[in-house]
Amino acid sequence: MKKMLIIIAICLSCVPVYSQPLFNQDEQVAIRLYERISPAIVAIEAQLADGMSAGTGCIVSKNGLILTGLHVIEGAKEIDVTTYNGQTYKARFVAKMEDKKDLALLKIDPKENMPTVSFGDSEDVRVGQRVLSIGNPFGFSNTLTQGIISRIDYTKNRFQTDAAINPGCSGGPLINSTGEVIGISQSIYNPDHNISNIGIGFAIPSNEAVKFITTVDKSKILSSK
Repeated sequence: MKKMLIIIAICLSCVPVYSQPLFNQDEQVAIRLYERISPAIVAIEAQLADGMSAGTGCIVSKNGLILTGLHVIEGAKEIDVTTYNGQTYKARFVAKMEDKKDLALLKIDPKENMPTVSFGDSEDVRVGQRVLSIGNPFGFSNTLTQGIISRIDYTKNRFQTDAAINPGCSGGPLINSTGEVIGISQSIYNPDHNISNIGIGFAIPSNEAVKFITTVDKSKILSSK
């Protein structure tokens, strides 16, 4: 009997144990992208004449050039940028995109190289594709939401998305499944002026942002102190 029990125990120990993965495939993709990209996303607070304005920014160069929404910082007396690790910098205005495109560049002076985002081709964006958004809604920094591209407004050159975009997210990235920025969060349309949580988010296509960044005079960036 004792030999039989020993044999059974040995046999059981040889049976492979199959465990379910901790996260499904979609979750793994979202987790991986968030951990990779969130270090390149910053929170922005701008002191305006009539109060504070809050938004989000994307680091686009290792030396601290930051893309954000113009309406977040326009007319600011002072701009503070807080990185993912909690370090705060004083930022200076570099340039704005004309023709009401609502994009602006800021500059901070970090002592070390900064992590940066990469841009995808917004011409490839299609209605129905999955997207992630990272922002600072209502001051809750580095918040991740996800959804799809709901509509492409060809007249106004904007992406509509059901990924949650709330006050404080302006200037943050809309990210595709490979981790490329395909849009910059701009606004939310709310029919009842924020009485409810119903709203539609809009983003500026990434090609507009890339065009803006590449046309800014580099000497202006270096001499903007």
